[in-house]
Amino acid sequence: MNDKREIFGWTMYDWANSAFSTTVVTALLGPYILALAESSAQPLTVFGMEVEPAAVFPFAASLSVLMQVLFLPLLGTIADYTHLKKKMLLAFAYTGAVATILLVFIKVDLSVIGTNGAILMGSLLLIIANFCFGAAIVFYNGFLPEIASPDQRDKVSSRGFALGYLGGGVLLLINLFMLTLIEDTGLAVRLSLASAGLWWLLFTFLFPQQRLKQREAARHLPPGSNILTHGIRQVMTTLGEIYRKYPSTLRYLIAYLIYNDGIQTVIVVSTAFAADELGVATDRLLLLVLMIQFVAFFGAIGFGRLAQRIGAKRAIIFSLVIWSVIVIFAYALLYEEWQLFVIGFFLALVLGGSQALSRSLFSQMIPADHEAEYFGFYEISERGTSWIGPLLFAAAVQLTGSQRLAIVSLILFFVLGLLLLIRVDVRQAILDAGNEPEGVVL
Repeated sequence: MNDKREIFGWTMYDWANSAFSTTVVTALLGPYILALAESSAQPLTVFGMEVEPAAVFPFAASLSVLMQVLFLPLLGTIADYTHLKKKMLLAFAYTGAVATILLVFIKVDLSVIGTNGAILMGSLLLIIANFCFGAAIVFYNGFLPEIASPDQRDKVSSRGFALGYLGGGVLLLINLFMLTLIEDTGLAVRLSLASAGLWWLLFTFLFPQQRLKQREAARHLPPGSNILTHGIRQVMTTLGEIYRKYPSTLRYLIAYLIYNDGIQTVIVVSTAFAADELGVATDRLLLLVLMIQFVAFFGAIGFGRLAQRIGAKRAIIFSLVIWSVIVIFAYALLYEEWQLFVIGFFLALVLGGSQALSRSLFSQMIPADHEAEYFGFYEISERGTSWIGPLLFAAAVQLTGSQRLAIVSLILFFVLGLLLLIRVDVRQAILDAGNEPEGVVL
C-alpha cells in the first residue's frame, strides 16, 4: 500500500480516460450529432417516433448509463471473486477506446445508410463507448482502497481527478489547433473524436497496464457455484447487507446518487445548451471546455487540501452550495457568451473537487475485500443512475422545445442531495464498515 509507482500508474488512468469524457461527451459529440440531425433532409425516427434533434444525444447517453445500472454491480461482484480486476479494467478500456476511434467515420450522407443512419450509428458507438467507460471505472475505483491508506485517499483520489482534467485539457488544446488548421470543420471534429480514443488506448497501455499490480481474488466462490449465478445472488445479498449493516453508507450513497446526477447532467448537456440557446460557435465551446479543464485541475488539488483541513464531507457540502448557485444563474441570467466563461470558471473550481472527494469518502465507508462490488453500486450512483438527469432534460426539451426551461429541473438534484448529505454520519459509517477513522479528518 502507498507504492508511489503503482499510485502514479493508477492516477494516470484518469489522464487516459478523461480525454473521452472531455472531447467526446462534454465538448464535441453532442453539438456534432445535433448539427447532423438538423442538416438531415428527413426527420429522425426511432421505432416510429420522431425525435427532436436536440434530444438525440441526451437519449443516447441515457440509454448507455441505463445499461450500466443493470450490469455494473454484477461486474463488481465478479471482480471481487476472481483475479480479473486488472484484466477487466483493460478489456473495457480498450473496447471503449476502439468504439471511440470508429466515430471518425460518422458524417453527413454516409454511404449506404445516409445521414440519419450515421446519426444512429454514432449514437450506437456512443452507447458502447460510454458503457465501457463506466464499466472500466468500477474496476479502477476498486483499486483505491488497495493502493492508498485511509489517511491518503483524499489526496490520491484528488490527484487522479486533477491529472484527468489536465490530460483532458491537453488533448482538447490539440483538438482546438486541429479545428483551427483544418478547413473542413466536420473532418476536424471527426479526427478530434478519434484522437480521444487513441489517447485513451495509448495511455492505458503505457501506465495502468504496466504499473497496476494483479492481485488475487478477495473472496472465493462457495463449492458447486459458478461466477455468474453466484454474482447475481451476491448482488441481491449485498443490497440487503447495505440496508441492514451499513445504513450510514446507504444514506451517503443515496445522497451521492442524487447530487451527482445533477453534476453528470450538466457535463452532458452544457455544450449543447451553449450552442443552441446562446449560439456559441464550436471553436468558442472548445475554448470554454479547455478553460474548465485547466481550472478544474487546480480546483481538484485545492479541494483535496481543503478536505485535509475541514473533512471531505464539509468540503463537498461547500461545493454543492456553489453548484446550486451556478444552476440558478444559468437559468435566470445566462444570456451572453462572456457570462458563460465566468460561470464556467466557478463550475470548474467545484467540478473535480466534488467528484474526487465523493470517491475517497465512499472508500472509507465500505468493508475490506468488497471494494469492486461496492464500487459497482457506487458507479451506479456516479454514472449508472445519471440517465435520470439527461432523460428528464431530454424529455423537457422534447415537450417544450427549450433547453433553458429544461435546466430548471437540475436545481432539485443539488438541493435534495445537499440536504441528504448533511444527515450522513461519516464516523459511524466508517466504524460500521469495520474500518478505523484514525487519521481521517471528520
